[in-house]
Amino acid sequence: MDRSTVCALIGSETLMGREVRDCIGESHLPIDLKLISTDDEKAGTLTEQGGEPTVMLGFGPGALRDSRIVFLADLAASTQKALAMLGDMPAGDLPILIDLTHAAEDHPQSLIRAPFVEPADFEIPAGAVHSIAHPAAIATAMVLPRLHAQYPIMRAVIHIFEPASERGQAGILELQEQTVSLLSFKSMPKKVFDQQLSFNMLARYGDDAPLSLDTAELRIERHLATLLSRLPRTGAAPVLPSLRLVQAPVFHGYSMSLWVEFGNNPGVEAVESALVDAHIDVRGSDLEPPTSTGAAGQSGIAIGGVAMDRNAPQACWLWLTADNLRLAAENAVAVARQFL
Repeated sequence: MDRSTVCALIGSETLMGREVRDCIGESHLPIDLKLISTDDEKAGTLTEQGGEPTVMLGFGPGALRDSRIVFLADLAASTQKALAMLGDMPAGDLPILIDLTHAAEDHPQSLIRAPFVEPADFEIPAGAVHSIAHPAAIATAMVLPRLHAQYPIMRAVIHIFEPASERGQAGILELQEQTVSLLSFKSMPKKVFDQQLSFNMLARYGDDAPLSLDTAELRIERHLATLLSRLPRTGAAPVLPSLRLVQAPVFHGYSMSLWVEFGNNPGVEAVESALVDAHIDVRGSDLEPPTSTGAAGQSGIAIGGVAMDRNAPQACWLWLTADNLRLAAENAVAVARQFL
């Protein structure tokens, strides 16, 4: 088998892994995809990819070293393990690593990536570990520069409502189990959020949650600042918005409320026209605003509910939605395409 066409997907059975598999199948990339499970009990089991039967492989150094590209889509621990497995390989033989877990961010060769918002002349250093930017940062970076290029933005504020699926299958299961437990008057599981999320909104997780909401918020802000800093120095880079992350009691899909203040009021129609793009579904005032459930499985982002601020005549509100898993997976596959 020609190594130049071989890709390995670690965590192929996770939520993110399944999304990457779907995106690869839809993109028709000329690759041989190896599905790798970090669960020893699943190694050797039969599954399917692209409508064809295939065998799930075990997580070992051989499968990684024989691959041209490796997608990291499992837990943070498996990403660290993969990095350790490849640590003694000659630099010239290392596969291209595309991390969707954020665990490789501290790697000395880590490079935050989001092809959907990168300039055409973006230079990729040799040996980079490609860390896919947080989907909320990607969505925000798809909107602000596009507006700012036509109507300079003075200030911006964004509230980001995070779904349980951003914590993987464990987050979805805990929200589901909490809902069932509440309706059954039973005690609730709190391993992921360490708080009641069902029928609730959280500005902070409990003290024993494995990941704090503050940590996730800072990651979004850091990734967004990185993406915006790469824009051409021609006035197209807007100021970094004030940002607040809220955990919402929804299973899947981001919703974001964005407030922007312009130097001059362009009007609703002008704002909508400025956002038209192949990756942005703009819903005019004659259509219903997008929803997180409607965003499931959809490419890019959707924007609607654009309205001028009644109390700030130079500002407007926008409502954004995105399938968080799909948006990250699409950008990961776009990175892979650059090396095939």
